[in-house]
Amino acid sequence: MKRSELIAAAGVIGVAGLSMGAADKTVPLLGKPLKKPGNGDVQVAVMISDSATVIDFAGPWETFQDVGYETHVISKTLDVVTATNGLKIVPEYTFDTAPQPNVVVIGAQHAPPEALTWIRKVAPGADVVMSVCTGAFILARTGLLDGQYATTHHEFYDKFEQEFPKVHLVRGLRFVENKQTSCAGGLTSGIDLALRVIERYEGKATADQVAFYMEHVRTARPA
Repeated sequence: MKRSELIAAAGVIGVAGLSMGAADKTVPLLGKPLKKPGNGDVQVAVMISDSATVIDFAGPWETFQDVGYETHVISKTLDVVTATNGLKIVPEYTFDTAPQPNVVVIGAQHAPPEALTWIRKVAPGADVVMSVCTGAFILARTGLLDGQYATTHHEFYDKFEQEFPKVHLVRGLRFVENKQTSCAGGLTSGIDLALRVIERYEGKATADQVAFYMEHVRTARPA
């Protein structure tokens, strides 16, 4: 049995979540419900480059695969990529061969210039382009966050604000979202944002079921 089927069979709903701190109620959730593709297969492209922070992509990867979405590793070439602490990753597609994704995941990494070109190319056809941790810097360099909300790891708030004055940096939230782009804070907050994306496709009950199965307490966000 696939893990997504096991979760559905469990029929349980997890706790909605505890807040990690005071949430800024002036920052709304702007993402609307999303319609899945006609064949039901949501394609998730996880962009990986050298020094990729493992939890940034592994957290969303686990979350999306637990609900049955198709997850793929995308990189500049098919050469082995060395992530943090020496973890070796073999990409499935290159920027030139990757299919159009519904969701793009961009974690902290040393992204090559070609990555920005690829993000800009696939963004118009994607439902969500999401960053995790300092992956927000990569997404911001594409220009897709200009005039939008963003967040990043708390140790990089000031640097991000200085480098990207056209972006509305939000401090202290696990994630923020716009109509198409979304940004998670540091590290494990990518799981919360991935669950939110699942909620937009499947509804809150399904997202809560996935969180419960993962034994993850969802972090509350103001509506």
